[in-house]
Amino acid sequence: MKYPRITIDPNQMGGVPCIRGLRIPVATVIGMIADGMKEEEILEAYPDLEPEDIREALRYAAEALQEEELPLRTT
Repeated sequence: MKYPRITIDPNQMGGVPCIRGLRIPVATVIGMIADGMKEEEILEAYPDLEPEDIREALRYAAEALQEEELPLRTT
């Protein structure tokens, strides 16, 4: 498996990608990073997370975006 720390279970959290089955969605971690939180702050907010969970969430999100076309708004 390419992302062993990312789990997708249709019976958990509606099947959204989570970190190691912890019910912490990848999107939550990415959103925290986007909001400017430092790794230490994220780990403090979610003590069950490990630094590698954050890095893998970023890699997973980056690849997920490459897989799909996003609508761009022209001005």
